[in-house]
Amino acid sequence: MASKLEALKSVVEQVLGGKLVSATLALDELTIVCKAADLTDVATTLRDHAGLSFEQCTDLCGMDYSSYRDEPWDGPRFAVVLHLLSIKHNWRLRLRAFAEEDDFPVVPSLVNVWNGINWFEREAFDLYGIVFDGHPDLRRLLTDYGFVGHPFRKDFPISGYVEMRYDPAEGRVVYQPVTIEPREITPRIIREENYGG
Repeated sequence: MASKLEALKSVVEQVLGGKLVSATLALDELTIVCKAADLTDVATTLRDHAGLSFEQCTDLCGMDYSSYRDEPWDGPRFAVVLHLLSIKHNWRLRLRAFAEEDDFPVVPSLVNVWNGINWFEREAFDLYGIVFDGHPDLRRLLTDYGFVGHPFRKDFPISGYVEMRYDPAEGRVVYQPVTIEPREITPRIIREENYGG
């Protein structure tokens, strides 16, 4: 297994050259990182190069590295991670690209490279706030249109910012500030002398 992954790493490094930020072999997986500005070129090369032939993108997700592994993270906060599959060569690859800005994360859309990731990009936009430049229909997918914020960001409060409810007086759904009071749940302790005896 390791020799096949090492061969894949060698081909990837040779083909991508200076567009490759890093290539790491760990846990029988190859992860490569490229700059967001090079993402479209790298993805197209990974798909079209005869020695690679990654015909399928099986998954795309957003990542928030603001507190990676409960340690301070020194680097860009948001990344897009793609899992690629080459049926022709029977190998897999993880591709990661970090958004350059933390306040307004933007990466290019790859819908024109693998059109099946349209809704994956919408999901990452909805849950992490990562904007996919060039996406044909970038709008919320899982939360409703009045939702405030992006719920998978690590600084998003567990109770959210607003709640919705049906108001019978107005005859419609209304949004209002969260009325849930934060509380700390303390386990009940039984202190009977003969408990269990």
